[in-house]
Amino acid sequence: MMICKIYSGLFGFISFILFIFSVKFMVQDFSLIIEYSLIYLNSTNIIMTILFDWMSLLFMSFVLFISSMVVYYSEEYMEGDLNLNRFILLVVMFVLSMMLLIISPNLISILLGWDGLGLVSYCLVIYYQNVKSYNAGMLTALSNRIGDVALLMSIAWMLNFGSWSFYFYLSFLKSDKIMELISLLVVLAAMTKSAQIPFSSWLPAAMAAPTPVSSLVHSSTLVTAGVYLLIRFNLVFSDSLKMVFLLIASLTMFMSGLGANFEFDLKKIIALSTLSQLGLMMSILALGSYELAFFHLLTHALFKALLFMCAGAIIHSMNNCQDIRYMGNLINQMPLVCSFFNICNFSLCGLPFLSGFYSKDLIVEMMTMNNLNLLIYLLFYISIGLTVCYSFRLSYYSLSGSMNYISLNCLMENKGYMIYGMSGLIFLVVFSGSLLSWLIFPSPYFICLPLFLKLMTLFMVFLGMFIGYELAKFKINYNLKSLQFLTLSSFLAMMWNMPVISTFGINFYPVFLGNLYSKVFDQGWMEYYGGQQLKLNLSFFSKFLQFLSINHLKIYFMMMVIWLGFLLIFF
Repeated sequence: MMICKIYSGLFGFISFILFIFSVKFMVQDFSLIIEYSLIYLNSTNIIMTILFDWMSLLFMSFVLFISSMVVYYSEEYMEGDLNLNRFILLVVMFVLSMMLLIISPNLISILLGWDGLGLVSYCLVIYYQNVKSYNAGMLTALSNRIGDVALLMSIAWMLNFGSWSFYFYLSFLKSDKIMELISLLVVLAAMTKSAQIPFSSWLPAAMAAPTPVSSLVHSSTLVTAGVYLLIRFNLVFSDSLKMVFLLIASLTMFMSGLGANFEFDLKKIIALSTLSQLGLMMSILALGSYELAFFHLLTHALFKALLFMCAGAIIHSMNNCQDIRYMGNLINQMPLVCSFFNICNFSLCGLPFLSGFYSKDLIVEMMTMNNLNLLIYLLFYISIGLTVCYSFRLSYYSLSGSMNYISLNCLMENKGYMIYGMSGLIFLVVFSGSLLSWLIFPSPYFICLPLFLKLMTLFMVFLGMFIGYELAKFKINYNLKSLQFLTLSSFLAMMWNMPVISTFGINFYPVFLGNLYSKVFDQGWMEYYGGQQLKLNLSFFSKFLQFLSINHLKIYFMMMVIWLGFLLIFF
């Protein structure tokens, strides 16, 4: 048990120091690049490069602070687990991989951190060791391998520039053809890691991991690695690539918002909301505002980590039940957790003056200022409405109404490690938005819009709230309205059939063709006329010769006569 406190305290202390340094670097507009020579052999110098600027230091301080709270929270959540030390060490390895990725201005060291994240996330997703988690882990690992291969290919193409340290010459190579190809590969890698369409299906599947891991993965580490990489590469994207990427990101945001409204698994709803926010970050990044994407990345990390921690506390109290239809009236049983849960939900929706509002509202207003088409505009605003819709539906199902759980329950709040771990985050969830906006933007964004457009975000928030409330009211009777639209609702709930396509859709045809090949070629006519026929013929002739060799002497004389006759006739 001591291991949790040690790592939690260590992470918290380092996080505080890094935050002070990041503010100092930001005020002085100062960057530090440290080069450490690893091997010097025959005039070949292998150097490890580390980049410290305000962005990497600030992001590291946030990751370490969230990790500190999550590790502290894990002490109570994972209590009774026989392998608690192994679990904590896996989480620590996960955080260290993310640290390596954040401070790397070099593609090789980025790949080390990137693959470290992928490998450790697989170990954490299959932590509970059942069939479902094995499948989820395999889907996660194989989806991310595509991005790893793209990164390896970009490393190979990067050799044309004589160094893998992309940070030094990004701004000079904006119109270079090879750099365009590398940027395309980097975007593909980021799309797999941040689960954009068509790689979205692994993100809800990764919910098979323990809740503290989900809290860490979906807030500040694994899924944000792709966004962070694109923030670093933001100078070299061509306009056509940005437009395609904007469409994919906006569709991801829309698709996950729709899917969350039809989902009943508490953790999966929050996972789909992460996917929606990732689509928002990616789309504003595609519009060229990388600082806004980074701002939303940090505020989202805080409220999403706390949201998962609240979900974990509810699941823990409900004897590992995750279905929101069994919840209800939790506000009376678990008042503090539900208060935290509601504050995070409001922050996610973009309710004014909570942390999510500052970044989300700014992003949407920046998008409104751009000269874009109606499709992107509608996708953005509808996605905002859907976010509020599923958040309100989730609150309605779980916090209010009548009690739907078993009579003999253990719903209660202990003033234990879980509550203390969550309390550490709640103040930042409320105040970090304004704090970061004063820090990151030295001169504030001034966006002048007509009153209708200025209030459009709030209008969509209230519209989403109303629709979420209407959708959540359901009657228990034999004529469920949702059953009449079962095909449509299952299509939307299944993320536009993406999990089916990326599992069964990929497996079916190779297995089918393999079976066909086995039947027709390997054990069919090919075998009959090929190897088997040769074997039969050879054995027949050898048996015939054997029959001759064990028979009477006159057969030999007959053979000699035939042989001589053959020679005389033909030669």
